Amino acid sequence: MFSGWFHQFQTFFAHYGLWAVFFILLLENAGLPLPGEFTLLYASYVAHQERALSLPTVMLTGFCACVLGDNTGFWLAREAGAWLKRVLRLTPARLEYAHHYFRKFGKMTIFFARFIAGLRIIAGPAAGLEGFSWESFLLFNALGAAAWVTAISSAGYLLGHHWQHLLLLIKRVDYGILALAIVAAILIVRHIRHERTRGASS
Repeated sequence: MFSGWFHQFQTFFAHYGLWAVFFILLLENAGLPLPGEFTLLYASYVAHQERALSLPTVMLTGFCACVLGDNTGFWLAREAGAWLKRVLRLTPARLEYAHHYFRKFGKMTIFFARFIAGLRIIAGPAAGLEGFSWESFLLFNALGAAAWVTAISSAGYLLGHHWQHLLLLIKRVDYGILALAIVAAILIVRHIRHERTRGASS
């Protein structure tokens, strides 16, 4: 199954090159579940093996796509906020949890979400839906994009012959960090509930 999918991807990449990198990363960061990490690793591998691409060009393309995609997701969620809240059934209590969370951990979350499986897709829309400051989002999103693109591209380029094994390793690390993030989120929600209960009783 993977070999057939990979062959289709190689054909797609060979035809579109950097445009494939740009649009896959842009759409993934805007909120669509596409293989952005895989694409960036493979493009860096091609830059190492065939010299058809240069690593700086791959990095610049990836960075621009990530920042533009995340900001697209951010603004779409902000503009469609009322509709999304109804669709997702976000109650005032849930929105209050989100507000507390982003007030305390929003900047750190925006930066590190890019390194966590799944959160890279929803970070921009979630920040926009919550009403997070765009200036802060733009800064920490760009810093996170620069760090993530540099790390993934460098790994794909320097470890070119082993890039498929590297992809599996990165996925495992991603899922490990995601599990820790879920535990942290549960602890934060419990802390917020405790603060609300204590405030109501005082």
